[in-house]
Amino acid sequence: MIEVDSEMCGHCGACVGVCPENALDLVGYNIKVVGECISCGNCEEVCPVNAITRD
Repeated sequence: MIEVDSEMCGHCGACVGVCPENALDLVGYNIKVVGECISCGNCEEVCPVNAITRD
């Protein structure tokens, strides 16, 4: 599962575009996990401000 630091997040949506499971969505000004995250790490790798971490 991922965690998004909403204060660091720039709301660019890059993570949404690379999720193979379509588990992420930009809701308002927040990235939300809306599906089943498989912890692939794609979103973490593309985040330009390092706001996403996997636990």
